[in-house]
Amino acid sequence: MNLLHNPWQLEKFRIMIVRKYLNPKLTFLYVWKSLAYYIVLSVIVYFVSIHLDASRIYLPVYTIAILSTALAIFLGFNNNQAYDRWWEARKIWGLMVNYSRAWGRQTSTFFDFDEDEEIMVKSFQKKLVYRHAAFVHALRVFLRNHHDYNKNRFEHIVEKNDYGDLAHLIDEKELKAFLKKDNPPNYLIQLQGEDLKYASDKGWLNDFRYMQLDLSLVEFNNIQGKAERIKNTPMPRPYSYFSRVFVFIHATLLPFALVEDLGFYMIPVSVIISFVFKALDIIGERTQDPFENKMEDTPMSALSWTIERNLKEQLGEPTLPKKHPISKGVVF
Repeated sequence: MNLLHNPWQLEKFRIMIVRKYLNPKLTFLYVWKSLAYYIVLSVIVYFVSIHLDASRIYLPVYTIAILSTALAIFLGFNNNQAYDRWWEARKIWGLMVNYSRAWGRQTSTFFDFDEDEEIMVKSFQKKLVYRHAAFVHALRVFLRNHHDYNKNRFEHIVEKNDYGDLAHLIDEKELKAFLKKDNPPNYLIQLQGEDLKYASDKGWLNDFRYMQLDLSLVEFNNIQGKAERIKNTPMPRPYSYFSRVFVFIHATLLPFALVEDLGFYMIPVSVIISFVFKALDIIGERTQDPFENKMEDTPMSALSWTIERNLKEQLGEPTLPKKHPISKGVVF
Protein backbone atom coordinates (compact mmCIF):
# COMPACT_ATOMS: atom_id res chain seq x y z
CA MET A 1 0.00 0.00 0.00
CA ASN A 2 1.28 3.43 -0.89
CA LEU A 3 1.47 5.42 2.33
CA LEU A 4 1.15 8.66 0.39
CA HIS A 5 -2.01 7.71 -1.52
CA ASN A 6 -4.37 9.89 0.44
CA PRO A 7 -6.72 12.39 -1.26
CA TRP A 8 -6.06 15.25 1.15
CA GLN A 9 -2.32 14.79 0.77
CA LEU A 10 -2.31 14.83 -3.04
CA GLU A 11 -2.59 18.60 -3.31
CA LYS A 12 -0.88 20.68 -6.00
CA PHE A 13 0.97 23.93 -5.64
CA ARG A 14 1.42 27.03 -7.68
CA ILE A 15 4.30 29.34 -8.32
CA MET A 16 5.54 32.80 -7.43
CA ILE A 17 6.01 35.34 -10.19
CA VAL A 18 9.55 36.74 -10.36
CA ARG A 19 9.49 38.07 -13.92
CA LYS A 20 9.38 41.86 -14.19
CA TYR A 21 6.63 41.87 -16.82
CA LEU A 22 3.41 39.89 -16.51
CA ASN A 23 1.98 37.83 -19.33
CA PRO A 24 -0.88 39.87 -20.88
CA LYS A 25 -2.79 36.66 -21.58
CA LEU A 26 -2.72 35.77 -17.90
CA THR A 27 -3.85 39.27 -16.94
CA PHE A 28 -6.71 39.02 -19.43
CA LEU A 29 -7.83 35.70 -17.89
CA TYR A 30 -8.25 37.44 -14.56
CA VAL A 31 -10.24 40.41 -15.82
CA TRP A 32 -11.99 39.39 -19.04
CA LYS A 33 -15.44 39.14 -17.45
CA SER A 34 -15.12 42.57 -15.89
CA LEU A 35 -13.74 44.05 -19.11
CA ALA A 36 -16.65 42.59 -21.05
CA TYR A 37 -19.06 44.23 -18.59
CA TYR A 38 -17.29 47.59 -18.83
CA ILE A 39 -17.32 47.55 -22.63
CA VAL A 40 -20.95 46.45 -22.97
CA LEU A 41 -22.14 48.98 -20.41
CA SER A 42 -20.18 51.82 -22.00
CA VAL A 43 -21.51 51.00 -25.48
CA ILE A 44 -25.09 50.86 -24.20
CA VAL A 45 -24.74 54.18 -22.39
CA TYR A 46 -23.24 55.78 -25.51
CA PHE A 47 -26.05 54.65 -27.85
CA VAL A 48 -28.69 55.58 -25.30
CA SER A 49 -27.15 59.07 -25.12
CA ILE A 50 -27.42 59.37 -28.91
CA HIS A 51 -31.14 58.61 -29.00
CA LEU A 52 -31.91 60.58 -25.86
CA ASP A 53 -30.71 63.86 -24.57
CA ALA A 54 -27.38 63.05 -22.94
CA SER A 55 -28.16 65.40 -20.10
CA ARG A 56 -31.03 63.12 -19.07
CA ILE A 57 -28.64 60.32 -18.12
CA TYR A 58 -25.69 62.52 -17.21
CA LEU A 59 -24.12 62.36 -13.75
CA PRO A 60 -22.01 65.29 -12.56
CA VAL A 61 -18.31 64.51 -12.91
CA TYR A 62 -17.54 65.71 -9.40
CA THR A 63 -19.66 62.91 -7.91
CA ILE A 64 -17.52 60.30 -9.64
CA ALA A 65 -14.37 62.21 -8.74
CA ILE A 66 -15.30 62.03 -5.06
CA LEU A 67 -16.12 58.33 -5.37
CA SER A 68 -12.86 57.68 -7.23
CA THR A 69 -10.83 59.37 -4.53
CA ALA A 70 -12.53 57.42 -1.76
CA LEU A 71 -12.15 54.15 -3.68
CA ALA A 72 -8.46 54.78 -4.36
CA ILE A 73 -7.83 55.37 -0.65
CA PHE A 74 -9.76 52.23 0.28
CA LEU A 75 -7.96 50.05 -2.27
CA GLY A 76 -4.60 51.52 -1.27
CA PHE A 77 -5.20 50.64 2.37
CA ASN A 78 -6.40 47.17 1.41
CA ASN A 79 -3.36 46.52 -0.77
CA ASN A 80 -0.95 47.75 1.91
CA GLN A 81 -2.41 45.29 4.39
CA ALA A 82 -2.29 42.48 1.82
CA TYR A 83 1.35 43.20 1.00
CA ASP A 84 2.24 43.26 4.70
CA ARG A 85 0.84 39.73 5.02
CA TRP A 86 2.72 38.57 1.93
CA TRP A 87 5.99 40.12 3.09
CA GLU A 88 5.62 38.73 6.61
CA ALA A 89 5.19 35.25 5.14
CA ARG A 90 8.41 35.69 3.17
CA LYS A 91 10.26 36.89 6.27
CA ILE A 92 9.01 33.88 8.21
CA TRP A 93 10.45 31.54 5.62
CA GLY A 94 13.64 33.57 5.58
CA LEU A 95 13.95 32.81 9.29
CA MET A 96 13.35 29.16 8.48
CA VAL A 97 16.35 29.21 6.15
CA ASN A 98 18.57 30.92 8.71
CA TYR A 99 17.66 28.74 11.68
CA SER A 100 17.86 25.59 9.56
CA ARG A 101 21.46 26.38 8.67
CA ALA A 102 22.16 27.03 12.34
CA TRP A 103 20.56 23.66 13.18
CA GLY A 104 22.83 21.92 10.68
CA ARG A 105 25.89 23.57 12.17
CA GLN A 106 24.89 22.84 15.77
CA THR A 107 24.04 19.18 15.20
CA SER A 108 27.31 18.60 13.34
CA THR A 109 29.59 20.30 15.90
CA PHE A 110 27.97 20.09 19.36
CA PHE A 111 28.28 16.36 20.00
CA ASP A 112 31.04 14.82 22.14
CA PHE A 113 31.73 11.11 21.80
CA ASP A 114 34.38 8.41 22.15
CA GLU A 115 36.06 6.85 19.14
CA ASP A 116 34.07 3.65 19.44
CA GLU A 117 30.85 5.71 19.32
CA GLU A 118 31.77 7.73 16.23
CA ILE A 119 29.76 5.71 13.71
CA MET A 120 26.71 5.68 15.99
CA VAL A 121 26.87 9.41 16.68
CA LYS A 122 27.46 10.36 13.04
CA SER A 123 24.39 8.32 12.11
CA PHE A 124 22.44 10.01 14.89
CA GLN A 125 23.49 13.47 13.70
CA LYS A 126 22.46 12.62 10.16
CA LYS A 127 19.09 11.47 11.46
CA LEU A 128 18.52 14.82 13.20
CA VAL A 129 19.50 16.78 10.10
CA TYR A 130 17.43 14.67 7.73
CA ARG A 131 14.40 14.83 10.00
CA HIS A 132 14.65 18.61 10.07
CA ALA A 133 14.69 18.73 6.27
CA ALA A 134 11.59 16.54 6.42
CA PHE A 135 10.02 19.02 8.84
CA VAL A 136 10.59 21.87 6.38
CA HIS A 137 8.99 19.96 3.51
CA ALA A 138 6.15 18.88 5.81
CA LEU A 139 5.40 22.44 6.88
CA ARG A 140 5.25 23.57 3.26
CA VAL A 141 2.82 20.80 2.33
CA PHE A 142 0.81 21.33 5.52
CA LEU A 143 0.35 25.04 4.78
CA ARG A 144 -0.67 24.41 1.18
CA ASN A 145 -3.21 21.66 1.75
CA HIS A 146 -7.02 21.69 1.47
CA HIS A 147 -7.79 23.77 -1.62
CA ASP A 148 -10.19 23.45 -4.53
CA TYR A 149 -8.09 24.27 -7.59
CA ASN A 150 -10.97 23.82 -10.05
CA LYS A 151 -12.10 27.34 -9.20
CA ASN A 152 -9.12 28.70 -11.12
CA ARG A 153 -8.67 26.23 -13.93
CA PHE A 154 -6.39 28.51 -15.92
CA GLU A 155 -3.77 28.33 -13.16
CA HIS A 156 -2.08 25.28 -14.61
CA ILE A 157 -0.85 22.65 -12.17
CA VAL A 158 2.91 22.54 -12.44
CA GLU A 159 3.95 20.01 -9.83
CA LYS A 160 2.38 17.81 -7.18
CA ASN A 161 2.58 18.89 -3.56
CA ASP A 162 2.48 15.92 -1.22
CA TYR A 163 4.46 14.31 1.55
CA GLY A 164 6.40 12.22 -0.97
CA ASP A 165 9.07 14.93 -0.94
CA LEU A 166 10.09 13.90 2.57
CA ALA A 167 9.67 10.11 2.32
CA HIS A 168 13.41 9.67 1.70
CA LEU A 169 14.32 11.69 4.79
CA ILE A 170 12.68 9.64 7.57
CA ASP A 171 12.30 5.92 8.09
CA GLU A 172 9.14 3.99 7.25
CA LYS A 173 8.02 3.64 10.86
CA GLU A 174 8.15 7.39 11.44
CA LEU A 175 6.47 8.01 8.09
CA LYS A 176 3.54 5.77 8.97
CA ALA A 177 3.00 7.58 12.27
CA PHE A 178 3.61 10.95 10.62
CA LEU A 179 0.84 10.48 8.05
CA LYS A 180 -1.70 9.76 10.78
CA LYS A 181 -1.08 12.95 12.73
CA ASP A 182 -3.37 15.96 12.75
CA ASN A 183 -0.32 18.25 12.70
CA PRO A 184 2.48 16.27 11.02
CA PRO A 185 5.20 18.98 11.19
CA ASN A 186 4.71 19.35 14.93
CA TYR A 187 5.09 15.57 15.31
CA LEU A 188 8.55 15.75 13.75
CA ILE A 189 9.57 18.51 16.16
CA GLN A 190 8.39 16.30 19.02
CA LEU A 191 10.61 13.47 17.76
CA GLN A 192 13.55 15.85 17.54
CA GLY A 193 13.06 16.84 21.16
CA GLU A 194 12.90 13.23 22.28
CA ASP A 195 16.11 12.41 20.42
CA LEU A 196 17.90 15.39 21.95
CA LYS A 197 16.90 14.12 25.38
CA TYR A 198 18.28 10.70 24.43
CA ALA A 199 21.58 12.28 23.31
CA SER A 200 21.80 14.22 26.57
CA ASP A 201 21.21 11.06 28.60
CA LYS A 202 23.94 9.29 26.61
CA GLY A 203 26.38 12.07 27.46
CA TRP A 204 26.80 13.25 23.87
CA LEU A 205 25.48 16.70 24.76
CA ASN A 206 26.32 18.74 27.83
CA ASP A 207 23.55 20.76 29.47
CA PHE A 208 24.43 24.02 27.73
CA ARG A 209 24.54 22.52 24.24
CA TYR A 210 21.38 20.55 24.89
CA MET A 211 19.66 23.79 25.90
CA GLN A 212 20.89 25.57 22.75
CA LEU A 213 19.58 22.84 20.49
CA ASP A 214 16.28 22.80 22.34
CA LEU A 215 16.01 26.58 21.88
CA SER A 216 16.45 26.01 18.14
CA LEU A 217 13.46 23.65 18.24
CA VAL A 218 11.49 26.36 20.03
CA GLU A 219 12.33 28.73 17.17
CA PHE A 220 11.03 26.20 14.66
CA ASN A 221 7.83 25.98 16.70
CA ASN A 222 7.61 29.77 16.59
CA ILE A 223 8.14 29.83 12.83
CA GLN A 224 5.42 27.24 12.33
CA GLY A 225 3.07 29.14 14.63
CA LYS A 226 3.64 32.42 12.80
CA ALA A 227 2.95 30.77 9.44
CA GLU A 228 -0.19 29.09 10.78
CA ARG A 229 -1.39 32.42 12.13
CA ILE A 230 -1.31 33.91 8.63
CA LYS A 231 -2.77 30.76 7.13
CA ASN A 232 -5.65 30.41 9.59
CA THR A 233 -6.46 34.10 10.01
CA PRO A 234 -7.46 35.56 6.65
CA MET A 235 -7.96 39.25 6.15
CA PRO A 236 -11.41 40.33 7.36
CA ARG A 237 -13.75 39.36 4.55
CA PRO A 238 -15.57 42.74 4.48
CA TYR A 239 -12.37 44.24 3.01
CA SER A 240 -12.33 41.98 -0.05
CA TYR A 241 -16.13 41.89 -0.38
CA PHE A 242 -16.75 45.62 -0.25
CA SER A 243 -13.74 46.39 -2.44
CA ARG A 244 -15.36 44.31 -5.19
CA VAL A 245 -18.72 46.00 -4.58
CA PHE A 246 -17.25 49.51 -4.65
CA VAL A 247 -15.22 48.80 -7.80
CA PHE A 248 -18.38 47.49 -9.48
CA ILE A 249 -20.44 50.54 -8.46
CA HIS A 250 -17.71 52.91 -9.62
CA ALA A 251 -17.39 51.17 -13.01
CA THR A 252 -21.15 51.21 -13.45
CA LEU A 253 -21.54 54.94 -12.78
CA LEU A 254 -18.43 56.10 -14.63
CA PRO A 255 -19.85 56.03 -18.22
CA PHE A 256 -22.80 58.19 -17.14
CA ALA A 257 -20.40 60.85 -15.88
CA LEU A 258 -18.23 60.92 -19.00
CA VAL A 259 -20.66 60.42 -21.88
CA GLU A 260 -21.80 64.03 -22.27
CA ASP A 261 -18.30 65.50 -22.31
CA LEU A 262 -16.45 62.78 -24.24
CA GLY A 263 -19.09 61.24 -26.48
CA PHE A 264 -17.75 58.13 -28.23
CA TYR A 265 -14.36 58.47 -26.54
CA MET A 266 -16.13 57.80 -23.26
CA ILE A 267 -16.03 54.08 -24.12
CA PRO A 268 -12.24 53.53 -24.11
CA VAL A 269 -11.66 56.07 -21.34
CA SER A 270 -14.19 54.56 -18.95
CA VAL A 271 -12.97 51.02 -19.71
CA ILE A 272 -9.35 51.98 -19.00
CA ILE A 273 -10.19 53.78 -15.75
CA SER A 274 -12.38 50.90 -14.57
CA PHE A 275 -9.62 48.43 -15.47
CA VAL A 276 -7.15 50.35 -13.30
CA PHE A 277 -9.38 50.09 -10.25
CA LYS A 278 -10.15 46.45 -11.00
CA ALA A 279 -6.44 45.67 -11.26
CA LEU A 280 -5.82 47.29 -7.87
CA ASP A 281 -8.60 45.19 -6.39
CA ILE A 282 -7.18 41.98 -7.86
CA ILE A 283 -3.66 42.75 -6.61
CA GLY A 284 -4.93 43.00 -3.04
CA GLU A 285 -7.06 39.89 -3.36
CA ARG A 286 -4.26 37.78 -4.85
CA THR A 287 -1.55 38.73 -2.34
CA GLN A 288 -3.44 38.74 0.94
CA ASP A 289 -3.17 34.95 1.46
CA PRO A 290 0.43 33.85 0.67
CA PHE A 291 -0.05 30.12 1.38
CA GLU A 292 -2.96 29.43 -0.99
CA ASN A 293 -1.11 27.84 -3.93
CA LYS A 294 -1.46 30.81 -6.25
CA MET A 295 1.16 32.27 -8.56
CA GLU A 296 1.71 35.01 -6.01
CA ASP A 297 2.44 32.40 -3.32
CA THR A 298 5.53 32.46 -1.13
CA PRO A 299 8.05 30.20 -2.96
CA MET A 300 8.12 27.62 -0.18
CA SER A 301 9.05 24.73 -2.43
CA ALA A 302 12.21 26.39 -3.71
CA LEU A 303 13.10 27.41 -0.15
CA SER A 304 12.47 23.88 1.12
CA TRP A 305 14.82 22.34 -1.42
CA THR A 306 17.39 25.07 -0.72
CA ILE A 307 17.32 24.17 2.96
CA GLU A 308 17.72 20.46 2.18
CA ARG A 309 20.68 21.25 -0.08
CA ASN A 310 22.33 23.38 2.60
CA LEU A 311 21.84 20.80 5.32
CA LYS A 312 23.22 17.93 3.25
CA GLU A 313 26.17 20.08 2.24
CA GLN A 314 26.88 20.75 5.92
CA LEU A 315 26.94 17.00 6.45
CA GLY A 316 29.54 16.73 3.72
CA GLU A 317 27.38 14.67 1.39
CA PRO A 318 28.65 14.61 -2.21
CA THR A 319 25.23 14.40 -3.88
CA LEU A 320 22.85 17.29 -3.34
CA PRO A 321 19.24 17.82 -4.51
CA LYS A 322 18.87 19.83 -7.68
CA LYS A 323 17.95 23.48 -7.40
CA HIS A 324 14.47 24.47 -8.45
CA PRO A 325 14.88 26.47 -11.66
CA ILE A 326 13.20 29.70 -12.60
CA SER A 327 10.96 28.74 -15.50
CA LYS A 328 9.18 31.28 -17.71
CA GLY A 329 9.54 34.00 -15.11
CA VAL A 330 8.23 32.03 -12.13
CA VAL A 331 9.74 30.07 -9.26
CA PHE A 332 8.08 27.21 -7.40
